[in-house]
Amino acid sequence: MKLPRLSRPAALFALTAIAAATNALAAPKAKPTVADAEKFISATEARFANEYENIVRAQWIGANFITDDTEAIAAYFGEKALNSQGEAALAARRYNGLKLKDDAARKLKLLQLTLMLSDPKERADYASKQATLSGAYGKAKYCPSGAQDSCLALGELEKILATSRDPVKLLDAWTGWHQQARGYKQRYVDYVTLSNKGAREMGFADTGALWRSQYDMKPEQFAAEMERMWQQVKPLYESLHTYTRLKLRQNYGAAVVPASGPVPAHLFGNMWSQDWQHIYPLLKPATGASGFDLSRVLVERNTSAKEMTQYAERFYTSLGMPKLPATFWTRSLLTKPADREVVCHASAWSLDRLDDVRIKMCIRPTAEDFKVIHHELGHTYYQLAYKQQPILFQNGANDGFHEAIGDTVALSMTPSYYRQLGFMDKAPEPNADIGELLQVALSKVAFLPFAYSVDKWRWDVYAGKVKPEDYDKTWWQLREQYMGVSRPAPMTAGGFDAGAKYHVAADVPYARYFLAHLLQFQLHRSLCAEAGYKGPLHQCSIYGSQKAGAKLQALLEMGASKPWQEALKAATGEDRIDGSALLEYFAPLKTWLDEQNRQLASVEVKK
Repeated sequence: MKLPRLSRPAALFALTAIAAATNALAAPKAKPTVADAEKFISATEARFANEYENIVRAQWIGANFITDDTEAIAAYFGEKALNSQGEAALAARRYNGLKLKDDAARKLKLLQLTLMLSDPKERADYASKQATLSGAYGKAKYCPSGAQDSCLALGELEKILATSRDPVKLLDAWTGWHQQARGYKQRYVDYVTLSNKGAREMGFADTGALWRSQYDMKPEQFAAEMERMWQQVKPLYESLHTYTRLKLRQNYGAAVVPASGPVPAHLFGNMWSQDWQHIYPLLKPATGASGFDLSRVLVERNTSAKEMTQYAERFYTSLGMPKLPATFWTRSLLTKPADREVVCHASAWSLDRLDDVRIKMCIRPTAEDFKVIHHELGHTYYQLAYKQQPILFQNGANDGFHEAIGDTVALSMTPSYYRQLGFMDKAPEPNADIGELLQVALSKVAFLPFAYSVDKWRWDVYAGKVKPEDYDKTWWQLREQYMGVSRPAPMTAGGFDAGAKYHVAADVPYARYFLAHLLQFQLHRSLCAEAGYKGPLHQCSIYGSQKAGAKLQALLEMGASKPWQEALKAATGEDRIDGSALLEYFAPLKTWLDEQNRQLASVEVKK
């Protein structure tokens, strides 16, 4: 787990939040034996288990009560975690080369996938910067008139981008939020320096190389795999981008949307242009579009945050999984408090490694949040499933798996699922498939190049290829190259647009989300086959299939005990993540998009 974000654990960061004082782990001088290694592992796991809960509680409080005091508490425990995490990692290196059982060898490997700062002052500084960067993001607000009573938080600015069609208002909201990150840019610069130093002390070239080493392959192999996967799905994205440009140009005019080149980022209905669902009304097909509006249904039914979470819980129990513990309902944060600042970014937490699981999310009655809560409970059920594993294996097979589970379930949120919930009176018309697929693509396909480019940027930042004065320049070069999206206003000196994204400010690796967006379709295809489904992949829902649920539960229970390739093969018969299932899912949409693009381009030429 990567402090301060505890919801999406990754093998690379699993120990940052679960370490304990490890002075007793100092390596003896005698040549180590297999018995010594096993004793070391056992002692390390016991210490981690003893200290886990206090550290996670400090982080929970820091995310739910943002003050200077809670930041200090989070930093204190972050430093304690970093101390013992690094010392345990260094001690583990002594046992490399011993012929150990597979489980023991894997635990030693996972222990060493971390950074270590040997200077206590630097460890304290690193932990402090982690806490203050996340806190600064959570507290940031844009005050359009400069008056404090007019300030807008991120959620309010996101609503403007989602609902307004006035390009002037959109630009103001977009630039207003992005300029907030300038205030903590220098802290991020200093943080990068410290992080790299800690990675190098553990034998990695830099933090980016450390991140890429968590995937049971060499860093350079992982980078090549990411590029291979992107090239697989790039043609589908390009068809979607072309169609979106042409429709935005129809709506906003040639003065706002260019005929070629990148499209201004503020027009996509999302602060980071990573999800285009909110502009679906501008893009929906003239025919073949469903009139179903889940957000309207939720609002009309006055659906509460708890009720939305209960719907999600019932999906998992329909697969044969247990009900959530009673404490989940009393200890989770499901709505935004009126009396304090919180980090509203949705996250799932396990506070005791057993049954004290919680969600932290500011749920609104929207279609987007309905899917997000299904997604977040995917993390929760993963945490509950692997709780019997040793603490070093209480994690996803890789961090992409942890993200993919809930999204796999969300792919089953089809019209047939909504009919079973009573949200739809009747099945949509057969030709409504294209509209449904387009809506999914605006979330899933549009996201892919963003997810790839975030860590492409950070890998270069950590490698020293991108200097602080060039942060924005390189950020936008990558976004134009991979996304076809441009900054809607000129860059200014001292900018830090990347830091306007939570995962950059909080230093959460992002490649996991790219992997998850491919992996979920592979898992969906496999689970649909297990459920006995026959038909187009995009129409399949595994809701109510305990046979599919058993297969999914078996994967979840493995945790991180095996290399992810083995876990994937057990679940799907494949040992490589790729885009073939995603392309199969969206095949009807790709055909439709290409035809629409030909027609729209012809109209554009005639103008």
